[in-house]
Amino acid sequence: MRGSEFAELQAFAAVVERASFARAAAALGLSPSALSQTIRQLETRLGQRLLNRTTRSVAPTQAGARLYEQLVPLLQSLSAAVAEASASGQMGGVLRINTLSMAARQLIAPRLDRFHRAHPTVMLDIVVDDALGDIVAGRFDAGIRVGGRLEKDMVAIRLTPDIRMVAVASPDYVSRHGAPARPQDLHQHACINWRLEAEGRTYRWEFERRRERMEVTVTGPLTTNDAGLGLSAALQGLGIAYAFDQDGVCALLAEGRLVQVLADWSITRPGLFLYHPNRRHMPAPLRAFIDCLLDRDQPSAAW
Repeated sequence: MRGSEFAELQAFAAVVERASFARAAAALGLSPSALSQTIRQLETRLGQRLLNRTTRSVAPTQAGARLYEQLVPLLQSLSAAVAEASASGQMGGVLRINTLSMAARQLIAPRLDRFHRAHPTVMLDIVVDDALGDIVAGRFDAGIRVGGRLEKDMVAIRLTPDIRMVAVASPDYVSRHGAPARPQDLHQHACINWRLEAEGRTYRWEFERRRERMEVTVTGPLTTNDAGLGLSAALQGLGIAYAFDQDGVCALLAEGRLVQVLADWSITRPGLFLYHPNRRHMPAPLRAFIDCLLDRDQPSAAW
């Protein structure tokens, strides 16, 4: 493959990922007109229209979508190979992480200063994404998710123990509406819904007690994909929220600002995991980042 052909494919992938010629051109260091010419050359060479363009949006055609799906792993492997060859195991460059907001607050934020002091040449690019985006398509080095929602064919590293899900409400809400005795009672309550954007639906609340499992579809005044916003709604008495007990909920329960309901029906989920594509050699910045999250970079930590 000639260099110009590879550049055309890179340009095409950049446009698809950003759904914008302007943003892709800025990322590639090209003018929008030069990028448009590059895409036209690629379409002419392949004899296929790859992108549908309007004044407001750009999206791949069916042929373009197939090409992009095949390109993503190849471009990622090439980028990783070039990065490893140029770095020769040295620390530096950009480390892109896609993470749940819960992990960003609890694991990453408290360690930012320590990581930067130890590795000042590494620039962290942290994207908080509760919608469970595809880290391969987004060209991330790694992602952080709850264990049960890891992407396939990934190397997974546990970061936390298992975590419980708890149904919580404000004392005021419980005093006004009472507490549900069984999960089915939630149909008579206002609930804060959680949107699973990756699956295009709202979350069905899951419960288990003495091997009896059930799922409940709830309704209420708010649907959101942001855990913090859902907890705020519960604190203000809008309804019952369902959340991980690691996400600041324990402190709110201890302070009495929230109370737990359906406690004997709580389920346990696998904890938080960092996952990354299976590569022969892990990039040095990612290895250092994992060590920092696990506190293995501390003198007293056990290796």
